[in-house]
Order: sequence, then C-alpha cells, then structure tokens
Amino acid sequence: MPTHSASSIQPAGGRASIATRELVEAATDEVWRPFMCHQTFDGADAAEIIAENGQQPRFYSGDALCCGTFGELLQGQLPIGSLSRDSHFLVTMPIALFARAHFMPISGTRSVTVYPSHKVKAKRLAENLVTALGASGGILFLQSELPEGKGLASSSADLVATARSIACCFKHRVRTSLIEKLMAEIEPSDGVMYPGVVAYQQRACSLLSFLGQMPPLAIVGIDEGGTVETVDYDQRRGETSASHRAEYQELLHRARIAIPRGDTATIGRIATASALLHQERAPKEHLNPMLRACEATDTLGVIVAHSGTMIGILLDRMAADFPRKLRSVLAHVSPFDNSPKIYLTMTGCQ
Repeated sequence: MPTHSASSIQPAGGRASIATRELVEAATDEVWRPFMCHQTFDGADAAEIIAENGQQPRFYSGDALCCGTFGELLQGQLPIGSLSRDSHFLVTMPIALFARAHFMPISGTRSVTVYPSHKVKAKRLAENLVTALGASGGILFLQSELPEGKGLASSSADLVATARSIACCFKHRVRTSLIEKLMAEIEPSDGVMYPGVVAYQQRACSLLSFLGQMPPLAIVGIDEGGTVETVDYDQRRGETSASHRAEYQELLHRARIAIPRGDTATIGRIATASALLHQERAPKEHLNPMLRACEATDTLGVIVAHSGTMIGILLDRMAADFPRKLRSVLAHVSPFDNSPKIYLTMTGCQ
C-alpha cells in the first residue's frame, strides 16, 4: 500500500493553497485511475499526468463510476474560528460499491431525461453541467449498488458518476471545483469525488485535506431500517457543544496521522469515538450490542452512518486471524441481524 503524506487543513476558500500532489498521486493509482478520467484538480491535471506516465485512462465512453462510502470514519464540527466558513466536516470511508452512469447525447437539446425517473438530483446536475459546458443534453442511465437513504453516499455517488459520464462523453476535462459547485446547489456532499480518504466540508462541498489511502479493511454492516434524507437531516441536527468540537478536532488530528501510516488500531478507535459522540444526536439502536460484539471479538471498532441507518464493525483484512475474526463477528451479529453484509474498503495499490 502506498503511503501519502497528509496536507495541512486549510480554511475553506483557500483552495489554491491546498496541495494537489497527493491528490494527483491518488488519482493515478491503479485502483482510482479508471474513475478519474477527465476529472481535474485545481493546479494539476490528473489526466495529463497519466498520459505523461504512458498510462492511458481505460474509459473514454459515456460510462463512468463513483464509489460509495460506509457512513463516515468521523463526522462532526470543528471549533468556532478554525474554518472561515461552515465548521461541519466529515472523513470519508470509501468502499467498493459503486454508482454507474451512462450518458447518451442528443443533438439540439439541453434537457436530460434520466432513468430511473426518480433520480431528479442527477437530472438537475446533468442539465446544469451540459449548460456550463455548452454541450447538448441527452439521456442519462443510472444504476447503483448503493441503497438509497442508508448513509452510503448513494446520492453523492450518483451525482459524481453523472458528472464524470458527461465529461467522458464529450471529452471535456471538468474541474472538481465545478462538480462541487453544482453539487452544493443541490445538497450536502459526501466528498466521494476525490480519490482516497479526505476530510471534507459536506455543507460547503469543499475539500479540507487529502488524508491518504485507507488500509485494507472489512466492515460487517447491518441496516437498522428506514431511510434518512440528507437535506432534512442536515437542517435539523443543530450545533455541537464547544467541548465536543474540541474532541472532534483532536480526532481529526489523529486521523491525519493514522491513515497515511495504515494504523488500523487508531482508525478503529477514531470510528468508535465518533459513533459514541454522535449517539445523542442520531442514536443507533444497536450501537451498544455492536460495541459488545466488537469487544468480544477483539476487532478494531464500530463505524456508523452518522446521517443514515447503517452501523458496522471494522476488521483488518491483512491480519493473520482475519478469517477467524470475521466468522466470530458474523456469529455475534446474527442474533440481532440475520443478514449482515460485508463491505470492503477501496485501497490504493500503486
């Protein structure tokens, strides 16, 4: 697994000061390269660097993908004054489940017809993007492995896959900042437009820092049922106390160190701490049983979809006892969910 140094957290709005070298390295990684065609970053162009390396992107059609994220490794608010804009942030946990988009242009129209028809957010982004590019509208097909309303970034993945599909179709290089601007007009975003793990301002749709690549983890996840609508949740969740903001700041600092090092034990503790801090705001019914199962199986920690219905137990896929621990976790979880699912992290392998 490659080790990428984490760039420092910069105030939102200071985008030019955010280092792009680590992002470009991640975008040219074997895992991420197929998804990043025609998507560029401020100050650097991943597609050009891929070409300079003699490694041509695999996709040049209107097909594009975007991965989801299992809730968040960490989500909360930073202390007042630490950022120039909204202080809400999250840290992504990219998983190998995907939204897929296929765009077919139709000359002479600026409207976009989307299938399935209820994907109205993707339709809005698609029409705004083709207008921004001066391109024609057309037909957008979406297919997703990510269930909706569960906290797996299904909506953000749809939107990013849509933007990538249109960019690839017209051979345009679309800046990530444009994708973020269009997404911010629709709803808070999960930061899945970036490769690897990022700290992200979901309300402002703005990058805080690239943190590196997540080590190979597995998540035994259960769904507590129901759905959560991102915009509704975001509007009603309120503010965080000063003491909790300080805790979130410390957890983010630890994440910036642990992720580039592949420190799975610390990553698990960060996820658990964030789940516990969030319990009073959006309680998970099965948090305590999952914590007990985690302790009984000596696994890394518990992770939640802070604005969703999912909760999971983290395991290190590279540990020698991983198969045994996986069986043990499944046995401990089965009494309160007879159909848990196993999710795998997206892991760089340059």
